[in-house]
Amino acid sequence: MSKTRKVATLFVVTITSAALSLTGCSTDNSKAIEISSARATTIKNSESPVAEKVVALANGAGEIISAMGFKSILIGRDIASTDVDLKSVPIVTSGHQVVAEKIIALTPDLVIVDKSTGPQSALDALAVAGIRVVITPEAWTLGDMPAKVGAIADAIGVPASGAALNTALNSSLEKLKESPEKSRVIFLYLRGGSSIYLIGGKGSGADSLISAVGAFDVGAATLTNPFSAMTSELLASLNPDVLLVMSKGLQSVGGVSGLVQLPGIAQTAAAKNRRVIAVDDSLLLSFGPRTPDLIEQLSVAMAKAMK
Repeated sequence: MSKTRKVATLFVVTITSAALSLTGCSTDNSKAIEISSARATTIKNSESPVAEKVVALANGAGEIISAMGFKSILIGRDIASTDVDLKSVPIVTSGHQVVAEKIIALTPDLVIVDKSTGPQSALDALAVAGIRVVITPEAWTLGDMPAKVGAIADAIGVPASGAALNTALNSSLEKLKESPEKSRVIFLYLRGGSSIYLIGGKGSGADSLISAVGAFDVGAATLTNPFSAMTSELLASLNPDVLLVMSKGLQSVGGVSGLVQLPGIAQTAAAKNRRVIAVDDSLLLSFGPRTPDLIEQLSVAMAKAMK
């Protein structure tokens, strides 16, 4: 299951009919700074994996396996794994839901999941079919990445490659420079079609990235829950300089022109100056091989937004 779906299940709020009427408006992202892709950190493999036919359903698992040089063992992925390098790997989920029959038909020797993968009935069916299912840890911060990479490497039998990729990722992260702009940022999780409008707080995942670029996540500094309902009063008190959103979320409210019509948004410094950064949904919270380059692009985007 993707992180976007997990976030959506954490908190659902219905706001005014005026906001709801935005659903279906023409999309206009032209005034947002877009980050649609990022370069993956990769290594040369020096091992032979134990697993030969792997279905990667855990968030970012396919990217990590590919970055270690073992894309050839991937026979299936979930719909949220959109890295261009995985385009040839078949999608075996229906939306974000696991379809046991599809996976069983592929006769994998390993299925990699995390605690967000479901439904449980499908995972149970895989176990009954005798397929090895390994649950790997999720990553919601940069600090969580090594354990996630290591667990996936261990699952396919290449621990040395996992360690090597972690070293490469750490090296890439250490080379990054913080944005000179110490702007106030909030992460908005938007799903206009489902009337979901949330502000990211401490533990949203985006807070780790915002901190990494040297900006100030005013939502994380104020809100103790990962996500809180977006209200005019809360937006006024936070008054961000920059809004960070997912690309599909921005599209779902009618682009930047629709976003600024949501209650409370127009009064923020970010909206008044049209400072919106939109990142590909599967990239933003992937916390994997593409994350260092994403952070570098975010740093540039923050500086550009504040000019």
